[in-house]
Amino acid sequence: MTVPHANPRTLRSDIVFALAILLALAVAWQVREVLMLLYVSALFAAVLTPVVRSTGRLRIGRWRPFKGYAVFFLLLAMAGALTAFGFLALPPVIRDLHEFANEMPVRLPGLLDKIRHVPFANNLNTAEISTRFEDFVSNAATYLLLSIKDWAGSLVNIAMGFILTVYFILEGDHAYTWFLSFFPPEPRDRLDGALKRAKVRMDRWLVGQGSLMLILGLLSTAVYLMLHIRYAFALGVLTGLLNIIPVLGAAICVALALLVAAIDSWGRVLGVAIFYLVYLQVENSILTPRIMRNSVGLPGLAILVALLLGSALGGVPGALVSVPTAVLVAVLVDEYLVRKPQE
Repeated sequence: MTVPHANPRTLRSDIVFALAILLALAVAWQVREVLMLLYVSALFAAVLTPVVRSTGRLRIGRWRPFKGYAVFFLLLAMAGALTAFGFLALPPVIRDLHEFANEMPVRLPGLLDKIRHVPFANNLNTAEISTRFEDFVSNAATYLLLSIKDWAGSLVNIAMGFILTVYFILEGDHAYTWFLSFFPPEPRDRLDGALKRAKVRMDRWLVGQGSLMLILGLLSTAVYLMLHIRYAFALGVLTGLLNIIPVLGAAICVALALLVAAIDSWGRVLGVAIFYLVYLQVENSILTPRIMRNSVGLPGLAILVALLLGSALGGVPGALVSVPTAVLVAVLVDEYLVRKPQE
């Protein structure tokens, strides 16, 4: 019995297809940062589009002031909020840093003397610590000057992502229709339904995450004011905003608040630490299960794994979109891979 040989044309087509796939993967790897920027912008646009549409439907009597200009007014409001935050938060910080730099040679010996009274710290070589601290300040200033180019590149990427998000909001429907046109009619309808379900859960994630940000921002501002922490309002706003990054954002806020509190007294450091320990317990046991878990339908372990993977793959932008991406993956896996019982 003879075994039929493979059709040379079919074999040749398979080889060309495999080479094309490898070439596409190589090109995607070379432009991975651009692809990440496009993905993050598209995801943010998908999440923010309902906000834009709701703004456009606002009425004052019979007048709809934001119809057709919702994106512009939202951008204007964000720019105004950032400008106000900069004018209110930055001047006190810059003034204190300038005073600290001028008074450092005088205040450093007193600070080292306080450190000597800390248990197990009386054997420290204060002269060496002072020298190392001055070297650290000098090296930090040099590093900031040398990293201006990297900061400029990051700002350009942020601005480009911002512009892409606006374009995706304005023209996202056309791009979405064009994407679905690559699929046959029946698979297209199935994929469209899955993506729409994922969109609903992403919208719930935005509402839940906004609620957590607002709660933490208000509570932390109140605690900072009661403890007389410097820059209480600025730290409170920053704490609420950074909470958009699960786990990592809270860690940055804790470190920053403790550092600012340590400038004045250890009692304030203890107060900030107690507040965050209590809040994290309340958030993990009450707020997150009732707000986030019910919103996105994902267990806490899945959210943490998504955060770790997003941070490793895309840094801060990857962490920002890690939870919505996990929602999208969960919906697609449930639609195409999970075998459901026949009804």
